[in-house]
Amino acid sequence: MTLTGTRRGRRQLAVPAFAAVAALVLAGCGGARAGDAPAPSASGAAATESCVDTSGDTIKLGFLNSLTGGMAISEQTVSNVLHMAADEINDDGGILGKQIEYVQEDGATDWPTFAEKTEKLLTQDCVGAIFGGWTSSSRKAVKPVVEEHNGLFFYPVQYEGLESSPNIYYTGATTNQQIIPALDFLAAEGVKTLFLAGSDYVFPRTANAIIKLYAAELGIEIVGEEYVPLDKDDWTTQVAKIAQAKPDYIFNTINGSSNVGFVKAYYDAGLTPETTPIISVSIAEEEAPAMGHEVTGNYASWNYFQSMDTADNPDFIERWQAYPGNSGVTSDPMEAAYISLYLYKALVEAAGSFDVDAINAAALENDITVDAPEGVVTLNGENHHISKPGNIGRINADNQFDIVWSSDGVIEPDPYLEGYDWFPADVRDALVTSAG
Repeated sequence: MTLTGTRRGRRQLAVPAFAAVAALVLAGCGGARAGDAPAPSASGAAATESCVDTSGDTIKLGFLNSLTGGMAISEQTVSNVLHMAADEINDDGGILGKQIEYVQEDGATDWPTFAEKTEKLLTQDCVGAIFGGWTSSSRKAVKPVVEEHNGLFFYPVQYEGLESSPNIYYTGATTNQQIIPALDFLAAEGVKTLFLAGSDYVFPRTANAIIKLYAAELGIEIVGEEYVPLDKDDWTTQVAKIAQAKPDYIFNTINGSSNVGFVKAYYDAGLTPETTPIISVSIAEEEAPAMGHEVTGNYASWNYFQSMDTADNPDFIERWQAYPGNSGVTSDPMEAAYISLYLYKALVEAAGSFDVDAINAAALENDITVDAPEGVVTLNGENHHISKPGNIGRINADNQFDIVWSSDGVIEPDPYLEGYDWFPADVRDALVTSAG
């Protein structure tokens, strides 16, 4: 993987404008829910002094993933690929000549545990940065802790946007890089009705509020919206409502093993990809064969697929499939986690330092680019997100994805959707507040 860091001028985003939407139903989006992260600590608190030790020939990094609980089905692979990236970087001489010594912690699909482990990694293990998380609730549990201690957190999964932090780097997609491309694809397919099915926490609730706005702009009617808690697998009642509504497509923002129960209920209700296809934003190559039922013919919106034809992808797949404990397939979240460690290496080397403030300054002053398996991606040093291609894949009989739609080049990150006229400022402010 190639990394570059050269001085650049800040470029402005050029994003298509749409007419403003008259109204948005925000019912069910506001307020804290079971499983949501605790509220952030008060802003402006003085950061504690770092205990990171750079005097020796190693640098400690923390890996924080759910190795147990409902999210382990997805996060175990993210943990494993972080180990692979660390081993590769060490074999190539490390970061500023220092070998990575990683400390693995289990978030256990429990948001207070993510906060506690973050505190431990920063104040007891004295890591230079933390990598991991999956759900937005896990990220929002980590956020106030890294901000209090002026640590760094690298988050690898697509999410609902409406966030940026000087202490977080986001290598998964924000809304305009995954949700909006999915809706553009549906509109191009002539879809007129859509049913929203999500896990009951911050990402699906916020993402679906945005989906309702953009769907209205595209002339797509939302005919229903149902949620089940992240730790519950019974979707029977909710899928019966989907069958009754007869939507053209189901937009799936369900996470973790709850998808297994959803897919079972889907087929039990007599739904099929031919009659009522699903488009998902959290089922990838690893999850597809774990659904307990063939899911051929359904769709997913991601930035990376194993089937992508890019310069670095074949070698990435080969290295992963040779790595001990590999899942056998590559996927978007694990590829974004892999990118995150190389992004950190590029930032540290551009800064010439492991100091957080120096790293953030380097992000602003340099063009930080990574030749990743998904293609060349560039960091936006202002909002700490990266450019990404948009792709829609259709699941085939081998549980791989045939790419059926791609964006015209990479999509620059716009986490607050400031370049989209159909997303009014007052709605943005309300969603930022409700998301926490």
